Amino acid sequence: MRYLLMMNVPGQTAYQMHTWPEEDLQAHFAFLRRFNQKLVESGELVGIEALTAPDQAKWVRAGKDGRPVTDGVFPETKEFLAGFWVVDVESPERAYELAAEASAAPGPGGQPLNMAIEVRQVMTSPAKDLL
Repeated sequence: MRYLLMMNVPGQTAYQMHTWPEEDLQAHFAFLRRFNQKLVESGELVGIEALTAPDQAKWVRAGKDGRPVTDGVFPETKEFLAGFWVVDVESPERAYELAAEASAAPGPGGQPLNMAIEVRQVMTSPAKDLL
């Protein structure tokens, strides 16, 4: 079963991590590299992507003529989607275990961030109504 593990990072701004001491920032990224390598070695990683900050995003809707109409940037929130993993695991419980491990990435002072990781199963086939 495939699952999407979405990393929602805390902070009033997208760049809060850039205010961390250099050693804390490096420890955080080292943790993520080890976690990613573990997923590669276990054969569970399907894909991983980091996303730009919310201040670089746009809402897009179809205008009356079908052309794209963009609207500002996302409003500031307490959390934002920073990136995601797609994993292929045997059970939802395994996806939850991986999400919990990712959630514990270190932050300032080495303390676990306990980031919210949203876990959603990836549909393996489209709903009949969509065909």
